[in-house]
Amino acid sequence: MTFLLMVAAPLIATIWYLQTVAADQYASYIGFAVRSEELDSAQSLLGGLSALSGTSSSDTEILYEFIQSQTMVQRVSERLDLPAIYARPEYDPIFAYEPTGLIEDLHDYWGRMVDVSFASGTGLLELRVLAFDAEDAHAVATAIVEESSRMINDLSAIAREDATEYARDDLDVAIGRLKTAREALTRFRSETQIVDPMADIQGQQGLLNSLEEQLATAFIDLNLLLQGGAASTDPRVQPIERRIAVITDLIEQERQKFGVGGSSRIDDDRDYSTLVGEFERLTVDVRYAEDTYIKALNSVDVAIAEAARQSRYLAIYAEPSMPQSPRYPQRAILILLTGAALLLVWSIAMLVYYSLRDRR
Repeated sequence: MTFLLMVAAPLIATIWYLQTVAADQYASYIGFAVRSEELDSAQSLLGGLSALSGTSSSDTEILYEFIQSQTMVQRVSERLDLPAIYARPEYDPIFAYEPTGLIEDLHDYWGRMVDVSFASGTGLLELRVLAFDAEDAHAVATAIVEESSRMINDLSAIAREDATEYARDDLDVAIGRLKTAREALTRFRSETQIVDPMADIQGQQGLLNSLEEQLATAFIDLNLLLQGGAASTDPRVQPIERRIAVITDLIEQERQKFGVGGSSRIDDDRDYSTLVGEFERLTVDVRYAEDTYIKALNSVDVAIAEAARQSRYLAIYAEPSMPQSPRYPQRAILILLTGAALLLVWSIAMLVYYSLRDRR
């Protein structure tokens, strides 16, 4: 009697339920892995040779957890209305989903219908997606692949942004420094009306050399007259002496422009030595800012290239399959497991019962 109550009756009820009430389930299978593309070197790049790196275990583990997360359930449900898909067999209280409107309940049910296996050695992910309709199973599997690819792309974008953030910050600083240096040099040229003090000095030096040649010629003419017997009151001597005095004054004025205390041709107290020193300082600042800018720009290019070299993508080696026949629930296996469990419970109960009876 106990055998009938504890084993036979529950097993018969289980068989009846699985054969008549439980709805058929279709399974769609997917297989993919997270990969990253890397170039070996600049020579390999020029030669057109590239290599695909192995799977990133950390990225694969992140994806493994993401597929089972509430976020994935929420995104797929927004696309396909999961409660409606899994609540179709309303007469099946065990395998069907009872809509409650709570994402937590749907997430719990998700774990029963989506099975994820992760091979840590190879980094491959395999999914089995169940549904009560073949097209629904395929649609849910496709949505999982698309959301997984979207998540991996987001990870790649974040990694690229992190890799180039500091390089772009340095570039912004270099651009600001170059702009400031060029504005200072432009302001100097506007205030002094001198594009290049060195070129201006060369012009002034040419004028000074010309005046010195004229002075030498005037002295020669004066000495020739005096040696020829002309007196200092001679009408020919006085114009030459006045010419010598004027040229001497001009030479002195030109020489003062190059020394301390002299003034340049602009209306301030700065002489040419001061102007040249300031111009050279500004020029050095501009050159240094330009070099810094070029290095910062190269750093950004290198950072972008490095980020692109380490880009991630979802490599699908098994597209979501379209099931043709229901393979779940596995009724024979469930019946055998149920019968074994009931028989084990009944055996334990009998052993306990007879052991207690023998003690009396």
